[in-house]
Amino acid sequence: MTCLAAVCCNTPERNEARVVEPAAASPPPAPAPKEDTRKPIVVFGDSLTEGGLDAKMSYTDFMQRAIDEKKLPFRVINMGISGDTTTGGLARMQSAIDMNPKIVILELGGNDGLRGIPVSSTKSNLERMITAFQKPGVQVVLAGMTLPPNYGKEYIDSFEKMYLDLARRHELVFIPFLLEGIRQKLATTPGLMNTDGIHPTAKGNEIVAKTVMDHIEPILGRRLP
Repeated sequence: MTCLAAVCCNTPERNEARVVEPAAASPPPAPAPKEDTRKPIVVFGDSLTEGGLDAKMSYTDFMQRAIDEKKLPFRVINMGISGDTTTGGLARMQSAIDMNPKIVILELGGNDGLRGIPVSSTKSNLERMITAFQKPGVQVVLAGMTLPPNYGKEYIDSFEKMYLDLARRHELVFIPFLLEGIRQKLATTPGLMNTDGIHPTAKGNEIVAKTVMDHIEPILGRRLP
């Protein structure tokens, strides 16, 4: 009886349909990063190229903005190192060549001049870089520099002539003086140079970028290798 009562008191299991929640959909795979097909322009120089100012204020950054506004298929790679000499440039030029640039803007030699290095040595180093860059078919643009007057007329004249000689010998696009645009406006436009008198401010770098673009724009539309 006890057993019968116990059985009778048990509630039979109810056959209810089981609701199965649908599995959450897997998120779609992240799209592969879009390959940058723009042609590289390497700017190979010292502190004038590096910038040393607020982010995105070097002349290479202003160049990129100008190129983007014109919808030209180029990206500017800043390879400026503060204090670099032509000897330092020789030691690292392969890293620039490995980027397969279409154009190299070579801006070196100023620190050699400030250190009083013989012009013949600086010229030899620049020439070795020029020929190395040209070997795979790169278009080289040479940016010339000058020195403060206290270095003496003979040394300064020889230093400036070095750039002109190299540009003619190797048929380069030539910027006689990278800071020419600033020099022309210095007397009438304040705030273009830092207090050291050597490096441009962001405002000055915008002018430097225009100087460079004025010289290289004719070759940006050419069929480059």
